[in-house]
Formats: sequence, structure tokens, C-alpha cells
Amino acid sequence: MTEETHSVKRAIIMAAGIGQRMKPLTLEIPKPLIKVNGVSMIDTVVDALRQNGIAEIYVVVGYLKEQFYEWAEKRHGVEIIENPFYDTCNNISSLYAARDHLEDCMIIDGDQMIYNPEILSREFSLSGYNAVWCDGETNEWLMTVENGIVTSCSRTGGSKGWQLYSVSRWTAADGRKLKKHLEMEFEGGNRQIYWDDVAMFCHFNAYSLGIRQMEKSDIVEIDSIQELACIDHSYNKYLPNQTAASCRG
Repeated sequence: MTEETHSVKRAIIMAAGIGQRMKPLTLEIPKPLIKVNGVSMIDTVVDALRQNGIAEIYVVVGYLKEQFYEWAEKRHGVEIIENPFYDTCNNISSLYAARDHLEDCMIIDGDQMIYNPEILSREFSLSGYNAVWCDGETNEWLMTVENGIVTSCSRTGGSKGWQLYSVSRWTAADGRKLKKHLEMEFEGGNRQIYWDDVAMFCHFNAYSLGIRQMEKSDIVEIDSIQELACIDHSYNKYLPNQTAASCRG
């Protein structure tokens, strides 16, 4: 039987967080708007979405939200959604705020650099995450995949599995389920979890998730100023000299 093909019609960019690990930079600018070699992280996401024909784009904001409104004035067609719970809840609150847009949707974090726009292609068969095969040890979320279906996920990582990245696609049917499950968890008081926990752990058996394979070099998740400085040396000034020197080259 041929698998049904689905097409992403809209995207939700998660951009409400405080960016604690990027302080002091994030004391003045939200993490997704930080420029890396002259281009803000979120701009690489928006540009890649548009290169794939995804024009309906929602950005969920909270921390320093005014700066996103200023940014959006120059990015015509981007709609801002405010998350009023960003400073008291985990990021389940951001997707809850955008829950009316989950059908045929791509969900992606705004604080990462997209180096290969093809990884945000619209066409897909199964709901699920972009993933990179990991032979060695990782402490990131690691999925076990059998016959193209995710059978389990480890929050604490491991080896010889598919590392989950913050790019996912959801069919219309799964988007409706995800909305229902988000409401169940968030309105039921389960507000300190990642939104990914909802489908990957809280209601795992309600979904049949696949993966979209990619290469590690296609996308870069920047989690600290040291990682940022290794990509853009202008940020070495925020690091101790010894640490900064190890990033040069």
C-alpha cells in the first residue's frame, strides 16, 4: 500500500523563551534574534520556510516580545502570537498558545541556524521529527526507529539511535489530536513539560510517528555562548580568553 502524502501548509516558530544559557546576550535581545555572522537565527528559519513555499508563518513570542513586533514589520506575512505564560511555564505553553494552527503544520524552534533549506521541505508521509543518525554517545533525545516508525524515545540519550531535532511535521488528523492532548495536559496543570513530551511520552500510543532523515551539518542548534563563539568569533569577547582561544581556527 502506498503511503499517503501530506503537505505542510503553515509553520509555527517557537520563540518565546528567555534563553538563560545565553546570558548576558539575552538580557538585551531574545535568543532567536541574535545574529550569527550577520544573520539572525530566526531569519534563517523564515527564509528556509519561504524557500519551500511555506508562507503562512506564526511566531510565538513572550520574552522581550516588543523586539519581535519590530522584526516582523520587516518580514511581511509573519503573524505574532503572544504566550502570556512564557515566564512561568515550560514551552508546552507556547504551543498551547498556537494550538489553533496545528493541522498540516511544521513546528520549529526559532533559535537555530538552518544551513540546508531542503530539510524544511513541505512533503511528508508520517507526522514526526527531523532526525540525525547517532552512532556515538549523546545526551540529547534519542529515538529508536523500526520499519520507519518511532518505537521509543530516550530523554537521556544513548547511542546508535536517531537524535531528535526541533523540526516536526503534523498531518491534519494528528494536528487535531495534538491540539486535544495539549489542552488536556496544559489545562490539567501539566505545565512544566516540553510540548514534545505530549506526543512523544504522554500520549505516545495515539500517534504513529516517523522521521525525516538529515545530516548534522544541515542545522545547528546553539545552546551556549561558547557554541555561538565557535561559529561567530565576534562573540569571543564574552568568553574567558582561554576558552575563546580554543574556538579559533
